[in-house]
Amino acid sequence: MRFRPCIDIHNGKVKQLVGGSLKDAGNEAYENFVSRQDAGFYAELYKKRGLKGGHIILLNPAGSEFYTADLAEAKKALAHFPKGMMIGGGVNSENAEEFINMGASHIIATSYVFKDGAVNFNNMDKLVSAVGKEHVVLDLSCRKKDGKYYIVTDRWQKFTDTVISHKLLTELSEYCDEYLIHAVDVEGKAQGIEEELAKLLGSWDGIPVTYAGGVGSFEDLEKLKKLGKNKLDVTVGSALDLFGGDMAFEEVLKYIEGEGYEKI
Repeated sequence: MRFRPCIDIHNGKVKQLVGGSLKDAGNEAYENFVSRQDAGFYAELYKKRGLKGGHIILLNPAGSEFYTADLAEAKKALAHFPKGMMIGGGVNSENAEEFINMGASHIIATSYVFKDGAVNFNNMDKLVSAVGKEHVVLDLSCRKKDGKYYIVTDRWQKFTDTVISHKLLTELSEYCDEYLIHAVDVEGKAQGIEEELAKLLGSWDGIPVTYAGGVGSFEDLEKLKKLGKNKLDVTVGSALDLFGGDMAFEEVLKYIEGEGYEKI
């Protein structure tokens, strides 16, 4: 297990949001935390701690009046930590290379490769052709419905018909370097992880998987370690003191590193 940091940007500011509250209409969301610091501040902190492989997410749609401001913040982060972080939000085959040239180690894609409720392999091929499989991360963020975890797109607002399974993970791993998976129903709530999802992901053997969503305590980290068989990397957002939470950033790093986990 490795710690993967995050920088979520909404309406031009670094924030922590309740994932299921995002709405394109009015660019609305329920905010847990709005930072006084810019994205460059967090990227510099992550760089100093050697925390590669974190993600920057632009939470406004590409057509939003705030997308340009989101992008400006992301550029600050990438300038402080070139090739140290991934970026997602509005990514497609036409602009993917631009994000890599901007300093991102990987681009993160969801909506572009899941169209009309299903995997769009044509767009997947275009994305891989644009930047190479080694620079692609697929965001398979999901919500539970009828006992299964369905991938959701468009800032987690739309359900696809695609269910997360070992078969799917294996099939899509031919097109990407890693997976990023937010458990959307618990994202931003810091009230516990999606245990069934963690168990599902931990029982699959393949490319790296980063789990995000619901971590609110060191007990949650321990639970994720056990259910994920120590294979899953983890993102902690709203619960961190960096974002107004109770879990001290340095203590989280010490905890993960002290358990004999791989140190980045």
